[in-house]
Amino acid sequence: MAAGTLGHETWVLIADGEKALFLVNEGDAEYPVLRVRHLEKQENPPDRAQSANRPGRQQQSVGAARSAYDDTDWHELAKERFADHLAELLYQWAHRNEFARIVLVAAPGILAELRSKMHKEVGDRVVQEIPKTLTNHPVDEIEKLLRAKLAS
Repeated sequence: MAAGTLGHETWVLIADGEKALFLVNEGDAEYPVLRVRHLEKQENPPDRAQSANRPGRQQQSVGAARSAYDDTDWHELAKERFADHLAELLYQWAHRNEFARIVLVAAPGILAELRSKMHKEVGDRVVQEIPKTLTNHPVDEIEKLLRAKLAS
């Protein structure tokens, strides 16, 4: 993370496939003081709890062989939809000029999904991306981790 990346009023998104914290730095780059601005959560039980039936079967047109259809991974689909939702929220806030700079800290898969769905107006404001899952860390620990990343 470049020096000054986490300046005053810089937003920080901490996200995984089920929870997102939108934080704002009320401190400065050297001593960040992150405050929760918004929290998003979605219920996303494991795939086995979301699947109703076993995968369907298909009879081959030639011979007696049968094969199974791939079952939809509802848990992964919900994570992708959550990333889409986060990208839309970021666009709305960027369009209203609620933030000028943002650092994205997310699980690698969610970060990739966010990046693919992100509007240019948001992308232009991203100052750093960190592929790391920090959603279950307390805010003071997130501050320390970001400060350590600044120093490296």
